[in-house]
Formats: sequence, C-alpha cells, structure tokens
Amino acid sequence: MPSPELSPPPLKRRRISGPPPQQTHHSQPSSLPSISAHDLPSTSTADSLRIYSWNINGIGPFLPPSTLPITNFLKPPSGSKTSLKSGSPRPSLRANLKRWEWPHILCLQEVKIAPADTKTQSCVRRIVNTPLDSDGENDSNGHLYDACFCLPRDKYNATGFGGKLYGVCTLIRRDVPEPATRTAEWDLEGRVLLVEIPKWSVMVVNVYAVNGTTNDYRDPATGTVVGDRHDRKRIFHSLLRDEVRRYEDKGWDVVVAGDINVSRTLIDSFPQLRMGEEHVRNRADFEEKFIMDLGMVDTFRLLHGRRRKFSYRPRNKPWGTGGDRVDMILVTKGLEAQCRVREADVLDSEEERGPSDHVPLFVVLSVSRMNGGGGAQGGAETDERTKD
Repeated sequence: MPSPELSPPPLKRRRISGPPPQQTHHSQPSSLPSISAHDLPSTSTADSLRIYSWNINGIGPFLPPSTLPITNFLKPPSGSKTSLKSGSPRPSLRANLKRWEWPHILCLQEVKIAPADTKTQSCVRRIVNTPLDSDGENDSNGHLYDACFCLPRDKYNATGFGGKLYGVCTLIRRDVPEPATRTAEWDLEGRVLLVEIPKWSVMVVNVYAVNGTTNDYRDPATGTVVGDRHDRKRIFHSLLRDEVRRYEDKGWDVVVAGDINVSRTLIDSFPQLRMGEEHVRNRADFEEKFIMDLGMVDTFRLLHGRRRKFSYRPRNKPWGTGGDRVDMILVTKGLEAQCRVREADVLDSEEERGPSDHVPLFVVLSVSRMNGGGGAQGGAETDERTKD
C-alpha cells in the first residue's frame, strides 16, 4: 500500500478539549448476487476531502481488554452480534484508518458510551492514535486524529443499558484546517454531531437517525408520551433538514453521513423492502425532505446507478442471505452540480463488517474549487486546540 501523502501540510499536534453542551471551537433471484472485492479510494491528494462512515454497533470490541468491564470477559451468548471468530485479531480502529489510507474524517455511529464514562472516551482518543505494533504494521508515519463525541443525555428516551446506547463519535484528522464541532440543540439522544470546516465552507454531519418503531417517545422535559418513534423519526427528518438548509442559506456545502435507518428503494433491500404502513411513510418522508426539498444527492447512487450493495447485514444469518442499504452519504446539490463527488462506495464485504452488523462507506470530494477565503457567512469562529 502506498504511503499516504499529507493533505494539506499537517498542523501542530493538538487535541480537542472536552466539548461543552453545544459547541467546541478548535483550530432478485432467491439468493443475493455475488459480491466482488471492493476497491478502496485512491490515496489522498492535496485537493480532496475523504470521509468515511461506519455504524460500529458498540465501541466495546475495539477497546483493549484492560478497559472493558469484567462482564465483557464472560463468554458471549450463542449468536451474539459482537462475538468474534476464534483466533481472529482484536478489531482496531487505527488499523482500519490505515487500511483506508487515513481518511480526513471518520463518522462512527452507535458507539454506545454512557455520557459520564469519560474513561472510555479517553481510551478512544488514545487508541486511534497509538501506533500499530504487530509485525509489518508499524505506522509511525501515519496521521493523528481528534475524537469528538455526542452522547445521549435524554433522561426519558435514552435510559436503557445504563445510558450505553446510541451515541456518535467523529474522528478528525489533525491536518484538517481549523475544524469546529458542535451538537444540535434539538438532539438529546446523541444522534447528531456537526463538523464545520470554514476554510472550505463545508459542514459534515455525523448522523445516527431514529429507527422507526411503535415504542413510545416521551417529551424530554416532562416524560409525557407524545407519540411513538415513527412520529419522532419524521420530526427528526424535519429538524435535520432545517439544520442543513441553514448552512446552505449561508453558502456552505453540506455532507450528511451515517446510518439513516431508511432503505430508499426495492434495490436497496434483500430479500424485500419493509412495506408496513409506517415504514412506507418514513421512506416517503425522507425522500420528500432530503431528496426533493433539499435536492440532496445520494453519492452511492450518483456513481453506481442501480448497482446493489448493502450496508447492513444481520449477524444471525449467513453472509449474503439478506441485507439493506440504510447507511448513506448525502451531499447538497452544489457539490454534485460542480462535479466535486470523485468517488463513493459501500465496502460491502464480510471482512470490512468486522464486529458490527454494518459495513463502512465513503466519499471522496474535490476541494480544489471550494471557498478558501476563511469560510462562509455565519460560520463558527475557531480557537486553537490545546497542545498535547
């Protein structure tokens, strides 16, 4: 694998301090068609922005054994989603970053970290920057990353498993020019984290969208039942759409990356698309608000047409017997209109799935023609990151 190029020249080694509640400033047939080996994107260059997204279904398998609670050492039940093959190496986020040629941004969903668990958050910041030490895996020339979190703080709707549910984490390469991260006031479940890059007038949203179910949704302030999670999903769509529009109105380009929890069409599910009344409404709602209203572009469909690939594959079934493309990377229409979407794909292989039930996906965007003059109107101011 070719050694990565610096894009742009690296900043001084720094880390992001813990974020306050709202903003952190810093500088077919009866079986599936056969799956061919995926192609990773080309090595990064000085005029590209490379973004990966992955629902990891829990950070636990990626943590060193000394970090795990004692219950994690008990034998997992048969069919456990996160059980690993005997003799397989422990999953490593650092190894993934290296294999993917050091993307500028990695959006992780469903990290399942309790908001008060600062030990695990610190551990994640450490493991993504600890050089690999296995034979032939030294990465002393690799990049360093800042890890930013948005974790659930809704005392009525995010209380299961001691608060270890939902949650997103965004890894930002330290040579990305002066990024700033913030959460959304309307998201208390740890589902949305925004990264602003004023120099390029680009905002990247890490999203773990609500999964529509008949479970109750409660008012976060009072605990009163105000609908079910199908209702909340459609409200979530509206709030996220409005967030994207605010940036577009200021001249920014927006990337929405993550687990959308919607399969768009028949070719995005196997063996069949969910056709219950509420799921049909949720799908139509997504299409109306993001594809029709905002004019956002599904980057995988843009470059691969009707090709079938799936981002979610249940672990309780043999590989290749079912799947859905519920994870997406969407871009606002300006990026597509100016032909800035260079590459996009779903890394649809059993190896890439790792301990999760989702596989990663990525997009490579051209930034050579993006605004380099200090950002668009209304962008967040940025302060220097604290030195290590």
